[in-house]
Amino acid sequence: MRGFDRLPEQGPFLVVGNHSGGQWAPDLPILFTKWWDERGVDEPVYSLFHTFFLGLPGMGPLMSRAGAMEAGHGNAEAVLNDGGIVVVFPGGDHEVFRPWRERNQIEFNGRSGFVRLALRTQVPIVPFVSVGAHESIIVLTRGERIARTLGLQRFRLKVYPLVVAPPFGVMPGAAPALPLPAKITMELGPVIDWRDEHGPEAADDDTVVDRLYDQVVGQMQATLDRLAAERRFPILG
Repeated sequence: MRGFDRLPEQGPFLVVGNHSGGQWAPDLPILFTKWWDERGVDEPVYSLFHTFFLGLPGMGPLMSRAGAMEAGHGNAEAVLNDGGIVVVFPGGDHEVFRPWRERNQIEFNGRSGFVRLALRTQVPIVPFVSVGAHESIIVLTRGERIARTLGLQRFRLKVYPLVVAPPFGVMPGAAPALPLPAKITMELGPVIDWRDEHGPEAADDDTVVDRLYDQVVGQMQATLDRLAAERRFPILG
């Protein structure tokens, strides 16, 4: 875990990460564990979660205690406006279940809400990039066509992935599986701050939002390329 010295001393700010690792997604637990170790447990840092995961029996209250809250601009804005810190993974289910061959790609799928959120609340962004987390499971396909056929959109789910993982081999992405023992490297990047250049009104300018979205994704992809180049072998690092 690298780059904690780059974090602002206090909030508000927005941490934007690439999401990896299928149903277990180890990137956030690793980040929060190191965060609490480095900065203590009293700092108001939260992460946005899909409604589906917060609704799982026994999981919602536990995850909420660890800083999880339902995804939505209202919740995120409330935390940021109160001086807190929000961690977001714009790629969501699209990115966390990207196929194995795309494991070293940033795939936000054009979801630029995080840019509008940063502009509207006038907070800086800290990019958060991980490599190796997506080698803890082998994703064969997102299964977007399967999801449409099963009508999963009513649950706000757009994927029905198929993965390869112990102990059963090929299985649906929602099934319990043991992660492969992948070596993971994570890095918090230099702060991106648009406040001197753009005010809150820029959040409604699609041209500006698209340009800033490309800036963040480009910077994160360059970091991911560098971290991936350090790896000699998949999984082993």
